[in-house]
Amino acid sequence: MLIFIRHGCSTGNAAGLLVGRADVPLDSLGRRQIATLRDAVGPVDRVMCSPLQRCRDTADMLGLPFEIDDRIVEVDYGSYDLTRLGDVPSDVWNQWRSDLDFVPPEGESMRAMGQRVRAFCDEIAAAATTKNIAVVCHVSPIKAAVAWALGVDDSTAWRLHVDQASITRIAVSTRGAAVHSFNEIGHLRSVSSTE
Repeated sequence: MLIFIRHGCSTGNAAGLLVGRADVPLDSLGRRQIATLRDAVGPVDRVMCSPLQRCRDTADMLGLPFEIDDRIVEVDYGSYDLTRLGDVPSDVWNQWRSDLDFVPPEGESMRAMGQRVRAFCDEIAAAATTKNIAVVCHVSPIKAAVAWALGVDDSTAWRLHVDQASITRIAVSTRGAAVHSFNEIGHLRSVSSTE
């Protein structure tokens, strides 16, 4: 089983920013969110992690050593990193949503991000047939992994929502991959955003 975990709330998320490759830490809400993850995730045999701090902090809660893999880092928003979502021009959003090959200045296309995540999934799939592998990463790579499992293209990402500190499970067998759960957030019920 591949168990994809989105990192907890970061200082950039809390400020309503596109975070992308900016290496921002978890905020106090994010730390409370990840405290609920260990029991919800269940036993794991191996942990893979994005290199960014918010994911490394989230992976620490699993209590196992983790392996860094650059292929599961967030999509690169380039010059839009740390820009308020509402400040990104609407024509840029429209182009992003309609063209998988659109590359923001100094950034990365959704297609390129999807290709690196698919390569990661293809490589780790055989191990996931017999092991529970936690993959701690970001919203866009999780959407790309779901697209990989469903056999659809990365434009599907715009039709999916992935919450902070959520869990998505993809079972892998010799017959292929199947999404077993998506965006699990029940473990977050006890976490208040106002504490």
